Amino acid sequence: MSNKPILVLAYSGGLDTSYCAASLSENYRIHSVIVDTGGFSASELCAVEESALQLGVEKHTTLDETDAFYSRCLRYLVFGNVLRNNTYPLSVSAERVFQAVAIARYAREIGADAVAHGSTGAGNDQVRFDIAFNVLLPGVPVITPIRDNKLSREDEITFLRERGVQRNWEKALYSINKGLWGTTIGGRETLGSDGFLPEEAFPTPVTKTEPEMVSLQFTHGELTGINGATLAPVDAIRQLADIAQPFGIGRDIHVGDTVIGLKGRVGFEAAAPLIIIRAHHALEKHTLTRQQLALKDQLAAPYGAMLHEGQFLEPAMRNIEVFLESTQRTVTGTVNVQLAPYRFHVTGIVSDGDMMSSAFGSYGEMNNAWTGDDVRGFSRIASNQMMMYYTVNGHE
Repeated sequence: MSNKPILVLAYSGGLDTSYCAASLSENYRIHSVIVDTGGFSASELCAVEESALQLGVEKHTTLDETDAFYSRCLRYLVFGNVLRNNTYPLSVSAERVFQAVAIARYAREIGADAVAHGSTGAGNDQVRFDIAFNVLLPGVPVITPIRDNKLSREDEITFLRERGVQRNWEKALYSINKGLWGTTIGGRETLGSDGFLPEEAFPTPVTKTEPEMVSLQFTHGELTGINGATLAPVDAIRQLADIAQPFGIGRDIHVGDTVIGLKGRVGFEAAAPLIIIRAHHALEKHTLTRQQLALKDQLAAPYGAMLHEGQFLEPAMRNIEVFLESTQRTVTGTVNVQLAPYRFHVTGIVSDGDMMSSAFGSYGEMNNAWTGDDVRGFSRIASNQMMMYYTVNGHE
């Protein structure tokens, strides 16, 4: 057994992490780790393991964290109706942070001497990995060859070919990152401030043309059924994606502020998250009070921002999660959604907790809970201070 120190490498099988595996094996016993948060097929995971072993890693591990990813992260994004800049459902942000935390915990469990990732110095992921490693592995060196050496793709390919690693390293026209909570797409159109991704850039072709209704069943804020069939939330997310993505629903480009201060654009395809969040919010508007909705909005935005910036381990996030979950007690019911090419809309909800009940009156039609005199008195009190202001200071 070699007496080299053990290094845990966050490994995806792409060019950057392949370079890391090959170059770092000269000084370390490499344990490569891939974290599946719902974006890989079994065959893809086998291919990643095979590629890692071919590069000389001592051990390769796949961590299946899909259910944990949902229960410890995604469901709170639903509870908070979190969309960054009212557009993007944090598809990669949430995934990368959770993967970084899982890898850090694995490295801690095996007592690794060092940990590494293949991030460049130009994106968000470097910060997300570094933060997780700094918090969970204090004092453990974080090795980042691509970032530290400012390596180009050509540099990495040359290095690997010189060591006999023969693969097709040709860069694809579009970079695709598929996950449970949506797929992101990068290409020449997203490098500048103008231009939308062409049809062929999106992974799912549009094959559905006739409108279709789908009913979503929520239990305490979680999606637990589709069209009357009870499902585990992860399965429900996947099934909804299969139903809706062939309509071309959920396609957009997000423009946002990166952790490192740059502006960035990224395309995405996220039919299930966008439909779930919109449907969940519609159900909440019927079943929560005005103040509950207002407080949720105030806390959901910083929750999403902290997650985006790699602050998943910040204790304040656990505090917000307790509040968000406590608001979901009455958020149970069915939401009906119409799907059509490139669009969808909520048609209505059915819930035992619906406060839009005719027992209390019909908005704009009939009141059953107060008298006209009640409203006169209420309005007089509500306008009292404004009346005093304009009496003292003069009318505009």
